[in-house]
Amino acid sequence: MTNYWKHKIRTKKPATIAAWVALGIMAAIAFVVLFGFVIMWLWNWLMPEVFGLITITYWQAVGLLILSKILFGGFGGGKSHHKSSNKKFKCDDNSSKNEFSKWKHYDKFWEEEGNQAFETYVNRPNEPITDEQV
Repeated sequence: MTNYWKHKIRTKKPATIAAWVALGIMAAIAFVVLFGFVIMWLWNWLMPEVFGLITITYWQAVGLLILSKILFGGFGGGKSHHKSSNKKFKCDDNSSKNEFSKWKHYDKFWEEEGNQAFETYVNRPNEPITDEQV
């Protein structure tokens, strides 16, 4: 996929690339301006009445936007394409089939032995639970 984008960039003129970069910068600035006003409006509408806080200025709202982006969102990345990430969640079909195939015996066991074992457990004298029993 990276070769695709390298090929696309090579076929563009430098002026076109510069125009796209400028458009991206303007879009980022528009995003900050728009969401700064939205955060300021929401804060000044909700927070003083609900929590008794003071109203904020536009620049304080932009600061909150940047702070929340740092704390909760980070600044980029997208998906990381590490080869090891594909190995983490492989499912071994044999182990899952073996573990879940035992559940077909659960109802029969509970009818024959489960109720009695539970009653024995409940009726025994109160003993402190040790680490070995857990």
